[in-house]
Amino acid sequence: MTRVSFAEPPPLRYRYDSGVAPRLLAAAVQELGGPTMGTRWSVKYWHAPTAPGPARREVREAIETALDLVVRQMSTWEEDSDLSRYNRAAPGRWQKLPEPFFTVLRHALELARATGGAYDPTVGPAVNLWGFGPDPARRNVPETDELEAVRRRIGWQRVQLDTEQRRARQAGGTYVDLSSIAKGYAVDAVARALQRLGCGNALVEVGGELLGMGRRPDGQPWRVAVRLPGLEQGDAGPVLALKGLAVATSGDDFRCFAADDGLRYSHTIDPRTGRPVRHALASVTVVHAQCMQADALATALTVLGPDEGWAYAERERLAVLFIRRAADGGHEARPTAGFEALLA
Repeated sequence: MTRVSFAEPPPLRYRYDSGVAPRLLAAAVQELGGPTMGTRWSVKYWHAPTAPGPARREVREAIETALDLVVRQMSTWEEDSDLSRYNRAAPGRWQKLPEPFFTVLRHALELARATGGAYDPTVGPAVNLWGFGPDPARRNVPETDELEAVRRRIGWQRVQLDTEQRRARQAGGTYVDLSSIAKGYAVDAVARALQRLGCGNALVEVGGELLGMGRRPDGQPWRVAVRLPGLEQGDAGPVLALKGLAVATSGDDFRCFAADDGLRYSHTIDPRTGRPVRHALASVTVVHAQCMQADALATALTVLGPDEGWAYAERERLAVLFIRRAADGGHEARPTAGFEALLA
């Protein structure tokens, strides 16, 4: 498990907001956590005294089983994962996929189609080339011929799905990377595992992606405060009430590198160019009923940028907070109508 990673551990993006009854929460809420996917997971949950739930050991086992399944199927860092075997498959080979992997890949391809390729699960070769994948980090910008070579391998249309037989075809040299959606799916999977155990009141987090279900012991919804770019680590921005909702953030504040040419390069790669995005967006926070969708949408909207991304989010009636860098060095917040409604 130590080799398995989807991303470097991000800095704290959210702060748990205990609200009006911290002593009550401290007495009733149980917390579990551990490593996964190169980052960490945590779960806060509670049971009413009149309806005691499963033992902590049973809860932990259910959580870790759900997380291990995602790693076993969708990790590019694990050589024996279903995804790694697909990426190594010979040209023209059809590979049968387990249901969770197929579901995530199908959604990724649907979002790729909807965004005109701004989101693309085949962007992996460019991610690796720029040093943001399993390959070693780099300090220099790739050569033009290197970029052209990986761009020829990128294109969501290269992946064919057979829905009836739940399989995918390898076109040859196609490298799928689900880092921008798998952690979100893992959050949803953990939430479903908890519900099967009767743990209906929980706050689930994997590597900075969260989902709140049920309520806290004081009857209030789970609340988290969003850390905005430019703020100190202990400061926080707007507080979100997660009433059966998930939240995910993408942004270049969290992962980037300064190259020898003196420029700063974001880890978010535009699949259409094979290069890091260069616009003024600092972060995008998406709130959605499914964490899988919030996770992928945060990446897609970051690639689309402050104007095209904004238009897409409003057209699709998404709850999104865009943060862009201002000319004076500060940051400007632009929430969609859906995000403002959540704050209200």
